[in-house]
Amino acid sequence: MRNQGKPITQRQLRVGEMIKQALGMIFIRGEAKIPNLETKGITVTEVRMSPDLKTARAFVLPLGGKNSNEVIEKLKEFSFIIRKVLSKKITMKFLPKILFVKDDSFDYAEKIENLIKQTHK
Repeated sequence: MRNQGKPITQRQLRVGEMIKQALGMIFIRGEAKIPNLETKGITVTEVRMSPDLKTARAFVLPLGGKNSNEVIEKLKEFSFIIRKVLSKKITMKFLPKILFVKDDSFDYAEKIENLIKQTHK
């Protein structure tokens, strides 16, 4: 999934954004019937595509960050259901395999912000 120093192409960005929007709509509308999981509170923050567009890494975060590890595990376990619903939303030659990852960027940003506040005191 790494780009080995190569810049991300426009195509990767475009396909990633298309999948991000489709996943967001699937979660909001509750179209993927995942047992014991309410998908309406899941936010898709980013989707990064592999150079061959066959793998998508979806960064997700549950509302408020609650039970994030359990939610990510459920999404990984039932990714085949989400992929099936996604196949009806977008048309691609090869529908990418979706890997769900917890998005830690908000925690990291908060940590940096707190460090900046401490230096200004």
